[in-house]
Amino acid sequence: MLKIAILGLGEGRSTMSAVLQSERLELVKVCDINEALCLQRAQEFDFPFYTTDYNDLLQDESIDIIAIYTPDYLHASHIKQALLHGKHVVCTKPFIDDLSKAKELLELSDQTGKKVFIGQSSRFFEPMKRQRADFEAGVIGDLITIEAHYHADHRWFLEKEWSLLDAFKWLYGGLSHPVDFIRWYLPDIEEVMGYGMVSKNAEEAGLKNEDTMHFIFKATDGRIARVSGVYTSPTQPTKRDSGLSCILRGTEGASQGDYHELRYSVTTKEGEEKIIHWGDDKLKYYFRFQGQTHHAGEYQNYLEYFADSIEQDFTAYPDMEEGIGTVALLQAMDRSLSTGLPVKVSDIRAEFNI
Repeated sequence: MLKIAILGLGEGRSTMSAVLQSERLELVKVCDINEALCLQRAQEFDFPFYTTDYNDLLQDESIDIIAIYTPDYLHASHIKQALLHGKHVVCTKPFIDDLSKAKELLELSDQTGKKVFIGQSSRFFEPMKRQRADFEAGVIGDLITIEAHYHADHRWFLEKEWSLLDAFKWLYGGLSHPVDFIRWYLPDIEEVMGYGMVSKNAEEAGLKNEDTMHFIFKATDGRIARVSGVYTSPTQPTKRDSGLSCILRGTEGASQGDYHELRYSVTTKEGEEKIIHWGDDKLKYYFRFQGQTHHAGEYQNYLEYFADSIEQDFTAYPDMEEGIGTVALLQAMDRSLSTGLPVKVSDIRAEFNI
């Protein structure tokens, strides 16, 4: 089995569960600068092998993969150190927050021959996996357009001090999920235009950046897509609507994956309509603790996929280049919000020579 270590035990909690239940990977050690959190995870998972020093992971020659779940501004440094020490890397999304470091990381991955995989977990959830498989099988014909949204009643976030800081943006923390669906099906986005606002609920709490956003995308081949994010409003009943959805409209059919509800619906090119709900077994596999706030099942899916890519020597997607492309798109979206104008993704890439 490939041996893995985890850096960052907040989000890394899901990864601990994923690896400990996997028959493909062996957990060697976990790391966080917060020793109290290390002790908490050690007790929760009956796994005593922890450290507060990242160097302990880097210097351990038995470790094949380091999975990184630290704050965004630390990703580039932590990835660089892992590559220099001969480790493959899993890094949570968004990949990096500073695109000026992208070129160096790409070159370093090439030089070391080590793989970097972006943990964009939503792709590895049951409805989205089925939707992708149907799409690739031609069930809905050729893609015309894609719509995706993430609408969640996250007013409880406003009680967290860090969510009210200038640096926190729902654009990166939440909207990156449906944006990744767009890039999965339309990777060559040329231009984006968006509007956003701070809602009354968010304004009263002191939120600094937009919690309500709508965007339109145009691909280089002329196809268009849209994304919506709303984070401090009540939501509709799940029987009526899903918090996180991806809708594909094709030349001969259409499909919709509803994330939290484990629901998938499709109208095939033969005109057949299907609705699939996955049951309690799948629900318990994906959401193992704390309701639906930790997604260990999809983490296990993508970690085992990454293990396959190492052992069989194929590229696991999203790879580093795709992760960089998504960050460039998110930054173009951010700029459109601030300027009120359409922004070309190529302009963002040109600024950073990528």
